[in-house]
Amino acid sequence: MSIVTAAFQKGLSKYATISGRASRPEFWWYVLAIFLIVVAAQIIDRVVIATLIGLAPGATPLSLLISLVFLVPNIAIGVRRMHDIGKSGWFLLLALIPFLGLLILIYFYTRPSDPGENAYGAPEPFITG
Repeated sequence: MSIVTAAFQKGLSKYATISGRASRPEFWWYVLAIFLIVVAAQIIDRVVIATLIGLAPGATPLSLLISLVFLVPNIAIGVRRMHDIGKSGWFLLLALIPFLGLLILIYFYTRPSDPGENAYGAPEPFITG
C-alpha cells in the first residue's frame, strides 16, 4: 500500500474525530490525497459532465460535492494537526482571516510535532505498511 493511500485511509478512519494528534507526514500525505481527488473531479467536471449536460464553463458540480463530503474529515485532521504541535483546534478559525490567516495556518502545519506527550495525548506513529 502506498503512503498516500495509507494516509488517506488513516485520515478517513477518524472521519470526525478531533481528539488526539495527527503527525506532520500523516497530515501532508492526506492533503496530497485530497488534492489529487479534487483535481481528478475537476477534470471529470470539465471534460465529461460539462459536455454531456451542457453546463457553463467553470461549473463544477462533482468537485463541489466531493469538497462537501470531505469537509468534516478535513477539519478533523486540521484540528488533530494543531493538537500535535500543542495548539488548540480553535486556531483553524484563522482561516477566516483573508490571506494572512492561511499563511499562519500553513506555518503551523509545517511545524515539527511536539516530542512526547502534550496536553492532547501521546503522539501516534504514522505507519505506512
